[in-house]
Amino acid sequence: MPASPTAPLPDELVWEPDPLLDGFQSAPLGPATLVRRTGRPDAPRGAVLHVHGYNDYFFQDHLAHALTDAGYCFYAVDLRRAGRSLLRPPVDVAAEAGLPPHFTTSLREFGADLDAALSSVRALEPGSPLAVHAHSTGGLTTVVWAHAHGATGPDALVLDSPFLDLAGSWLSRQVNTSLLGVLGRVRPLAVVSTHPSVYATYQHVDNGGRWSFDTRLKKPDGQPARAAWLLAVRRAQLRLARGLDVPVPVLAARAGASGPDSPDNPLLDAQDTVLDTRQLARLFPRLGTDVTELVVDGAVHDLSLSADAPRQEYLDAVVRFLGDRLPGGAA
Repeated sequence: MPASPTAPLPDELVWEPDPLLDGFQSAPLGPATLVRRTGRPDAPRGAVLHVHGYNDYFFQDHLAHALTDAGYCFYAVDLRRAGRSLLRPPVDVAAEAGLPPHFTTSLREFGADLDAALSSVRALEPGSPLAVHAHSTGGLTTVVWAHAHGATGPDALVLDSPFLDLAGSWLSRQVNTSLLGVLGRVRPLAVVSTHPSVYATYQHVDNGGRWSFDTRLKKPDGQPARAAWLLAVRRAQLRLARGLDVPVPVLAARAGASGPDSPDNPLLDAQDTVLDTRQLARLFPRLGTDVTELVVDGAVHDLSLSADAPRQEYLDAVVRFLGDRLPGGAA
């Protein structure tokens, strides 16, 4: 995937106070949205670009503060049909008509948003090393994109519970893939999975959780999975299963254990209730030749949203990794 030819230059970005977070600015980036923290380190060690997952958007301001305090300029991208990008009219109204949030028929489409974000951040932070921090489906999109970019991509990756495989047995995954191959082409918008996200519901401050987020953009009642979207995800997962060659250092992080996404699960706040962590452990070595696995016991699916102790363990490990492995990142 070549760099996006339509990525705006820094002086073409129209920055406004961010509508969702104090202390941040956002700017349209084609169909996507670029976000940055207004506070900057006095002597930046590099820059970090955050990529959200499915039924998600950037709201983790504590992640931005931790990385800025460690010396990194912080940016995030809300991809097309997600987050802040849903709060303004689409760039191409006709092309977007009828497309639900987060929908795509190929993760390469989101890769174009990453192209634009990478180009913009590099231009805004000339000469600075750049790492991408990506969560869940954003992590899957990012590794396939980074593999395709080779040496022209980011300088390091941090993957927070990347969506590298479907949950379930080998047989069920094969059957689902075969069915998706047909349904994704014939009825691309067909809903193939829909259920409330107990995980998201439990996290929200209104339900006793520790996080405040916009429930229009991260829905506790879940975001239905469409056939073509899941087929696009599955194709990327199968490509990864054959082995990728991400040419930069990768920190691949996961929770210590998985459990059911059920209100009856007493460890709902201490397990990954979205992905199978055993599958992640098996697939991490297939990302490239320079992969460091991080296991955070007591963490949830988004490691940065875990309880205090595992969350701090994760953030400390990310900062150490960037300092050790991001070119020029050492203090």
